Amino acid sequence: MWEYEYAADSTAKPAAVWAVWADVPSWPAWNAGVAEIAVDGRFAPGTRFTMTPPGEEPISMQLTEVVPGERFTDVMDAGDFQVTTVHRLEALPTGGTRVVYRTEITGPAAGHVGPELGPAITADFPDVVAALCRQAEAVPAAG
Repeated sequence: MWEYEYAADSTAKPAAVWAVWADVPSWPAWNAGVAEIAVDGRFAPGTRFTMTPPGEEPISMQLTEVVPGERFTDVMDAGDFQVTTVHRLEALPTGGTRVVYRTEITGPAAGHVGPELGPAITADFPDVVAALCRQAEAVPAAG
């Protein structure tokens, strides 16, 4: 198994971050690693989506867990290895949110594929999380 986790704090409330995540068609607006995205349903377990990184081939993925306001998990299954990313929100005592991205590469080929593919997948996590936080911080507070 190969694994990596990155976290950053935001002044946005968890609900604001969740609203940005749940609006899958808007991901290219804040995530530079997504040139195009197509989603086959609502933001719920079992929904498949195709994400195309800039200049690369489309990647088919599936939401396997969605806990509104808390976390969601997506999986890319390549047969002999799977890339699982858990996106988690932790409310901070200050009213903000800790945003956590955790990726694991598992399966029979993980030992071979993980050390090469893992860093390539996760290299932009600091930039992606920072952009997500900026987007969520710009969402007007409810009420």
